[in-house]
Amino acid sequence: MYRFARFDEPLLNKLPQKKVEIDVYHPSIPDKLRRKRPPNIPNLEEQQVVRHFFRLSQMNYGIENGMYPLGSCTMKYNPKICEDIASWREFTDIHPYQDESTFQGTLEMLYELEAMLKEITGMDAFSFQPAAGAHGEFLGMLLVRAYHEFNGDTDRKEVIIPDTAHGTNPASAKMAGFDVIEIPSNNEGTVDLEALRKVLSDKTAALMLTNPNTLGIFESDILEIEKMVHDAGALLYYDGANLNAILGKARPGDMGFDIVHLNFHKTFATPHGGGGPGAGPVGVKESLEKFLPVPRIKKDGKRYVLDYDKPYSIGKIRDFYGNIEVCIKAYVYLLMMGKSLKEVAEISVLNSNYMKEKLKKSGFYELPYKDLRKHEFVVSCEKLLREKGIRALDVAKRLLDYGMHPPTIYFPLIVKEALMIEPTETETKEDIDAYVDALISIAKEDPEVVRSAPSKTPVKRVDEASAAKNPVLTWKDI
Repeated sequence: MYRFARFDEPLLNKLPQKKVEIDVYHPSIPDKLRRKRPPNIPNLEEQQVVRHFFRLSQMNYGIENGMYPLGSCTMKYNPKICEDIASWREFTDIHPYQDESTFQGTLEMLYELEAMLKEITGMDAFSFQPAAGAHGEFLGMLLVRAYHEFNGDTDRKEVIIPDTAHGTNPASAKMAGFDVIEIPSNNEGTVDLEALRKVLSDKTAALMLTNPNTLGIFESDILEIEKMVHDAGALLYYDGANLNAILGKARPGDMGFDIVHLNFHKTFATPHGGGGPGAGPVGVKESLEKFLPVPRIKKDGKRYVLDYDKPYSIGKIRDFYGNIEVCIKAYVYLLMMGKSLKEVAEISVLNSNYMKEKLKKSGFYELPYKDLRKHEFVVSCEKLLREKGIRALDVAKRLLDYGMHPPTIYFPLIVKEALMIEPTETETKEDIDAYVDALISIAKEDPEVVRSAPSKTPVKRVDEASAAKNPVLTWKDI
């Protein structure tokens, strides 16, 4: 990224520049801090600077450019009205230390948002403090620990996680002080009940589960799984990354989950954080409500107050209440969707299976495990590798030459040469057909063309192995 932002790029060097005299020998600057030569800073007209940076912006790719089918990330279109309302000064100018009586409207919105999420998920209470999905997972694991410590079950130190789980699941459990026990999937790509039964014990604190799982397959044995986990005295944790597939159709609370984290940037159409503000609210059943972070929003007559009187709370996991502007975007989205929210799940599942069937029938891509998928699916490029020497990485790189964003690759690890694709509900049939046509076209191309891709992008083929071994960590080295 920095390579394009430097001012000594060829494009800028061709532009007329005014000579800038800079004194590098100022007497107040110590010799060891002085430059050996003046910095190469061009003096350009405003129009030239604007054109340069606008050109750089055109090299980026976002959901406004086209389909962004990163499996498990749910990169759906973000309605601009949500952005607009969240930017109102009534929200942006709130100071975290001002009296709660002065922002009653915002508290009312958050109170109503919590009620919506409780209805959608079947949980009894929510906290908006987590700043991301993984942050929500960490909170969930802290709640698991607090629950067992409260009940005197201090020997419960193990968290069970299937091999289809997101990588953040084991990381979150480990950070909370638990030992991670991984269990394999069965031949349908779902939880192996016998493997689960063997590892459940009086040391089990929780099972972390995504449903549908990372293959896009619904865990049809979820009620039996719930019974096994609870009979062992453990808790059931729901990773909400794939809630988009069952929105308005099924609820984690009805499946027996005790703790749920949601990803506002996935299911509820707020932008992906990219290192910036995010939100990963956590919901719990009544038995865990007392452990949620403070403050909690409660209604006291006609007023909304921030309640800190929670003696069993784990405390705070971040400053103040959370990224409320991100929550406001989700609130607006839910108000707009209303009762049509279930169509999100219906259309996302339809798009996914339509796309999956077209790729499967092409004969170039293989579909391991169970055939019926939900919002996403994972195909394998093993056949292309065997017959033409083309890997999943090569296909992903070649998609860039078609002006398309690649899907997630090599995940989950149980599928070799994996392409993990999620079209979401916001893509049209024309967009999906074009993406499928591109994947089929790549499979038919000269293998050498595919293996050397991309050839039409500003940065050509990158040697990932060398980049990993010799990372460039400063723009000065470029």
